[in-house]
Amino acid sequence: MDVRELIETRADRPYAIAAAAVSLHLKRGASGSGPFDVVVTPESAGWTYSGLRVLDMGIGERVSFHTGDSETLVLPLSGGCDVTCDDERLTLTGRRSVFSRVTDFAYLPVQSSVTLRAGNGGRFALPAARAERKLPFRYGPAESVPVELRGSGQASRQVNNFCTPESFEAHRLIAVEVLTPGGNWSSYPPHKHDDPQAGETALEEVYYFEVAGSPSGVAGAGYQRVYGYPGREIDVCTPVRAGDVVLIPYGWHGPSMAAPGYDLYYLNVMAGPGERRWLFSDDPAHAWIRDSWAHQEMDSRLPMTSARERRRA
Repeated sequence: MDVRELIETRADRPYAIAAAAVSLHLKRGASGSGPFDVVVTPESAGWTYSGLRVLDMGIGERVSFHTGDSETLVLPLSGGCDVTCDDERLTLTGRRSVFSRVTDFAYLPVQSSVTLRAGNGGRFALPAARAERKLPFRYGPAESVPVELRGSGQASRQVNNFCTPESFEAHRLIAVEVLTPGGNWSSYPPHKHDDPQAGETALEEVYYFEVAGSPSGVAGAGYQRVYGYPGREIDVCTPVRAGDVVLIPYGWHGPSMAAPGYDLYYLNVMAGPGERRWLFSDDPAHAWIRDSWAHQEMDSRLPMTSARERRRA
């Protein structure tokens, strides 16, 4: 969907001036450039801080890049890799897939020269945020990632809080993974984080999706909903497939819907101009949903993953 919107920069709404036309649903490969089949920059998204690149690497392949003015993570989606940052190096064990385990990851500082080498190949996400502080290059162990079970009943999901303000130091970047069993809804009730005057933090958000296939290998799909409010119009309800991206500059977002039989994964990348916190508001029309969870049980399929390898039946 294309949105033609001029976002004004005002004291009470610290948004950047957006480009005249921004596609909010990027299908796999549609934004690719060079070795990356997903490229979201602040410029291409029409905002100021959040970014994401994703690349597939063949056996023994090397990819080099510079972080520029963005702090960046190396997050294995499948496979592992060696990460060289300036004159330091570390190895990421990675995972078979996003549905097999919680992964380790690496933090890359701003203004750093980086080379990735995947001995056995793999697919890697590079969440990023424009930052002014240069923090150390370092390793994020899988065993240290807090795994949270959120919601209840058919709103049950798993959140891997690997780069939140409480779990991992960064300047602006916030990133989490969400796993939703087939048939459940997540990012629910719908919420937003775009108005500091309402006690929220203004955060630009990227959703990157993977969807589990069927036992016979048929590709699955989920759905993502985003909608606005008076003065901040936006309207997205789209199927999402493995490798797709949805951009959320503002507005209520949710639910993220996993079709029955097809588990859904998404990576959330968030950043904004204020304090590094995730403060949001639920849509008042649906906020009552949280109270209903007290009378429901957590989905027995959760947790779906941990730091230990788990093989799917």
